[in-house]
Amino acid sequence: MTGASSPSAENVFVSPPPAFSEPQLADVAELVFGLHGSLHPLSSERDQNLRLRTGRGDMVLKIANVSESKHDLEMQCAVLTHLAAVAPELVVPRLVPTKTGEMLGSFTVGTGDHLVRCVTYVPGRPFAEISRDATTFIKLGRFLGLLSAALVGFGHPAAHRSHFLWNLDDAQSCSALLDSIVGDDDRELVAAALRRHGERVVPRMPFLRKAVIHQDTNDYNVMVAEDSSIGLIDFGDMTFGCQINELAIALAYALMGEVDVIATTRLVTRAYVAEFPLLESEADVLFDLVAARLAMSVAISSRRSVEFPENDYLLISQAPALRLLRKLSSIRPDFLRAAAREAAGFAPIANNDAIVAWIQSSDCQPAPVLGIDLERSGRFRVLLQKGAPGMEFASDPEAYWAWLKRRFVDENATFALGGYMEDRNVYEGEQFKTDGTDTRSNHHGIDLFVAEDTPVQAMLDGRVVSVVDNNEAYDYGPTVILEHDAGGVPFWVLYGHLSRRTLTTVVPDQIVKAGDTVAFIGDHTVNGGWSPHLHVQIMTDLLGNYSGNFEGAGEPSRMAIWSSICPDPNLLLGLTPESFEMTTESTNYLLNRRRALLGPSLSISYRRKLTITRGTGARLIDTAGRTYIDCVNNVCHVGHSHPHVVEALARQAGRLNTNTRYLHRSILDYADRLGGLFPDPLSVVYFVNSGSEANELAMRLARTATGRFDMVTLDWGYHGNTNDVIEISPYKFNRKGGTGQALHIQVAELPDPYRGRFGSDSQAYAMSVKHCVDAARQHDPRGPAALISESISGCGGQVIFPHDYLRAAYAHARDAGALCIADEVQVGFGRVGDAMWAFEQQGVVPDIVTLGKPIGNGHPLGAVVTTRAIAAAFNNGMEYFNTFGGNPVSCEVGMAVLDIIEHEGLQEHAHITGDFFLTSLRAVQDRHAAIGDVRGRGLFLGIELVLDRETKEPATDLAAYVVNALRDRGVLVSTDGPFDNVIKIKPPMPLTVGDVDIVCAELDAALGND
Repeated sequence: MTGASSPSAENVFVSPPPAFSEPQLADVAELVFGLHGSLHPLSSERDQNLRLRTGRGDMVLKIANVSESKHDLEMQCAVLTHLAAVAPELVVPRLVPTKTGEMLGSFTVGTGDHLVRCVTYVPGRPFAEISRDATTFIKLGRFLGLLSAALVGFGHPAAHRSHFLWNLDDAQSCSALLDSIVGDDDRELVAAALRRHGERVVPRMPFLRKAVIHQDTNDYNVMVAEDSSIGLIDFGDMTFGCQINELAIALAYALMGEVDVIATTRLVTRAYVAEFPLLESEADVLFDLVAARLAMSVAISSRRSVEFPENDYLLISQAPALRLLRKLSSIRPDFLRAAAREAAGFAPIANNDAIVAWIQSSDCQPAPVLGIDLERSGRFRVLLQKGAPGMEFASDPEAYWAWLKRRFVDENATFALGGYMEDRNVYEGEQFKTDGTDTRSNHHGIDLFVAEDTPVQAMLDGRVVSVVDNNEAYDYGPTVILEHDAGGVPFWVLYGHLSRRTLTTVVPDQIVKAGDTVAFIGDHTVNGGWSPHLHVQIMTDLLGNYSGNFEGAGEPSRMAIWSSICPDPNLLLGLTPESFEMTTESTNYLLNRRRALLGPSLSISYRRKLTITRGTGARLIDTAGRTYIDCVNNVCHVGHSHPHVVEALARQAGRLNTNTRYLHRSILDYADRLGGLFPDPLSVVYFVNSGSEANELAMRLARTATGRFDMVTLDWGYHGNTNDVIEISPYKFNRKGGTGQALHIQVAELPDPYRGRFGSDSQAYAMSVKHCVDAARQHDPRGPAALISESISGCGGQVIFPHDYLRAAYAHARDAGALCIADEVQVGFGRVGDAMWAFEQQGVVPDIVTLGKPIGNGHPLGAVVTTRAIAAAFNNGMEYFNTFGGNPVSCEVGMAVLDIIEHEGLQEHAHITGDFFLTSLRAVQDRHAAIGDVRGRGLFLGIELVLDRETKEPATDLAAYVVNALRDRGVLVSTDGPFDNVIKIKPPMPLTVGDVDIVCAELDAALGND
C-alpha cells in the first residue's frame, strides 16, 4: 500500500505454531471449556488446531500463536458473533464459550500465558481436495456474495492493521520477497503480476469500496460437505480492505487446476453478484487482483519456506499457484478485464454501447467498402463448415474460388457473403488453440468474397493504425487497421486478406477519408491461403495490441465477451438481415409449387424469378437480402410496411373487426375525412374491398341513377377483374383470351399525344366519345349510362391526356344524359404531384370517383365517392350491403394512409421528385435513340421504347430486355401499352431523388449494354 515500508524477513513472519502435547490440550479443553473427547491434529500455518470429538458434537480447539494479538482474536470472535446474528444461513464456525461465558479463554503453561478458543467444527473436505463441477462453483460464488453482504455492517478496531503481510491491498510490499523465489522464469512471472497490480490496481484503489473482509478464502479454508454445501473456516486473516479482494482471493484458489478459467470465473462471479453486486470499477481489476494474490502467495511461501523449511504446509499451494499465474499471464489483461466485466453483469467493453449507438446514428454515414452498392448488389451466402456446399473444395482455394465464380453466374451475384459469429470448423493451426476447452472457431468479421485486386475503401474518415503482413498459414496476410472517432470514443476497423500491393498503398498514421482506397483484395498465395475475399471486423478495444493483428475468430464459449469487443461489422456494411440467412427453398421448387397449387393464368414477373420476403419504404428485399428499388408497386402508396399503417392495423385488429350493421365511429370519421378531399358536389362515400369492386359499384350507381345500361369506355382501359368490369376493359377483352367487345359497350379512342392519330388535339379525341354516344343510341335509344375512364391511362401506356380532353369528353357524355366516372384506382391520393386527384389536372369534376390500390397501402380496401343526388337515386329499395367494406380495421388503415400523406408531405414530394425524375429520364433519352417518349405526372411515368423515332415502330423485345436487365441491376419496373413497349414507373411515394439517380443510371447502362 502506498506509504507502507517494505517488509523484511525479520519483521513480517510470525513464530512457528505452538506445539503442546495432546494430554496438555485435553486438560485445556476440560479446564477452560468443560469439554471431554478425543483430539486429532489439524494442519495450520500459525495456530495449533485440533479437532475435538465430544458427546456435544465435534469442536475445534485453537491455541493461538504467541505472536497473535489479543485484539485480533477478539475481532475474530466478534465477527463470528456478528455472522451468527445477521447471516445464520452461512456455514461458518460458531463460538463455544468458556465455562465462565467468555468467547476467548486462556491458560498458563510454565511461565507463559496462552490464548485459546473453541469453535464448532465445519464438516466437509477442503475445496482443494474435491472433484468440482459447475454446481460447486455456483454455490461457492453465492456463499461469498452472502458473506460480503453480511460483512458490510461489521466493523472492529483490530481490522485496521498498520501492516499485515497478507493484505491484498498491500501487495506491492511483496516485491521485497522476490529474491526468495527459485527460478528466473518464476521470479519474473511473479514480478510481472505485481507490476500489473501496481499499474492497474493501485491507482484505482481510492475508488474501490472498503469493508472488513475475511481475506483468506483459499481452497483449504473453504469446506465442501457431503451435500455440496459450502462452509468457511479460519478468520485469522481478516482486515479492512477493498471488498473486491474477497472475490479475487477466492478465485485465486478456486481457479487452480481449472482448464477454462474464464468459464469458471463466470460461474463464481455470476453467483456472487446475484447476492452482492459489484461496481464496474471493481470488475475492472478483478483478474489483476487474482494474479496479485497468486504472486503474493508464491512470494510469501517462498520466503517462509526458507525461514521454516520443516513446515511443508507453507508450499502446499505454490506449484498450482504458479501454473495458474502462468495461464493468466498468457491471456491479455484487457481480455481478462472484459471477461470479469461480463461475468459481473456489465458490458465487457465499457465503450461498446456508445460506439454502437454512434455508428447507428445519423452522424455515421459509411462509404461502400468495395466501391459498390452492397445493399443492391446480388449476393449469396456461403458457410465455411464441413458438409456445407462448396466445402468439398475447402483444401484447395483455387478450386473453391472456381466454385464461387460459378455460383456468381447462377445467382446473378456480385459477391458472396460469409457470416459474423458463425461457428466454423475450417480453422487450423496453433493460432486457433486457446487456454480454454474450445478452439477459436467463431468468426468475428464478415467475409465478402470478390475477385482479387478489387479495391477496398475506408468506410469512414480515420487514421491508419497499422499496415502489416500477417503471412502465417490461415492468417490474414496483409492487414490494415484503421482508427475512427465515434463522437470522442475511438474504435477500429480491420481489413484482412489483402494483396501485397496494399503494403505500399497506405502507411501508419496516414489520415484517410471515407471512400479512399486503402487496400486491394489478395489471392490465396498471399492472403493466408484463402480464396480471394475481404474480412471486415470492428474492434471496440484493441486489448493493448497494436501489432497489426487481432483475433479474427474466438471461442464459442466466450462469444458474450467477444461480441462486445468485436461487434457486428454489419453496423457499417448495412446489409439486410436476409443476407445472412441460408436459402433452403430453390426458385424452381417454389415455381413448381406455384404451378401445382395456383391457377395457371396467374402471371409471374421477370426472366429470373424473384422471391421477395420483405419491403420497406420504396425498397423490396429478396431471400438473399438484396434490395431492389421498387418502381412498379403503386399499391404500397406510402411505402412498404409503413410503421404507422402497421400499428393502426394491429391496434384495431386487436379491438374489433366486424361489418357495418353496427354503429362504429371509425367508418364515419374516415368517410368524413376522405369525402372532404373531393370538390363539391362529391360527398357521399361507399366502402368496398378493392378497386374492382369500386368500379363494379360505380356502374351500378350509374345504371340505377340513369335507368340506362350501356357504357362508354376508353380504348386500352383496365378497370378490374370482375365480369362487369372486364366488359368495360378493352385491355382485357380485346387481347389474348378475351371475348371481344360486348354490344352494350362502346370504346372511345385513346387520346395518346405520342402515338394517337390526332396528336395533342383534345377536341378531336373527344369527338370519339360523341360518336360512341351516338352508337350507343343505336343499341338503346336512351343512350349510355356513363362514360368511365382512368384519369391517366395506365395499361394504355402511362398516357397523359391532352389538356382539356376530359372537359370536352365529359361535356359530350353529359349532353347525352350520361354520368362521368373517374377511375383513380392507380393515380389518386397525390401521386400526380400538383393535385390530390388526377382528374383535377383536367379541370373537371366527375359524378362518380372510384378508389382502390393505394387507399389502403396494400390492405384490401376500396371506395366510391359520388354526389348526394346519385346516392339518393341508388336508394331504390334494394339494400346495398358489403360485408366487410368499411370494416373498422380497414377504415383505421385508410385513416393512417391519409395521416402519412399529410404529415410526410407526400403529394408535394411526388411533385418535386416527379419533376426531377422526368428531367433525368429526358437526359437519358438524349443519349439513347431507343427512347421515343418520356411522359408522366408526379410519380406516374412512362418511357416508350421504339426501334425508330420517326416511324415509332415499337421496340417490344427491347422493352422486355430492359425490364429484365434492370431487375438484374436492382431496379423493378414492368411494361405496358398496346405493344408492351412502354416501361411504366409508378413507385411507392417515398421514392427519393437518390433512388431516381440510381434508376436513371441503371437504365442508361442497360440501354448502353444493348
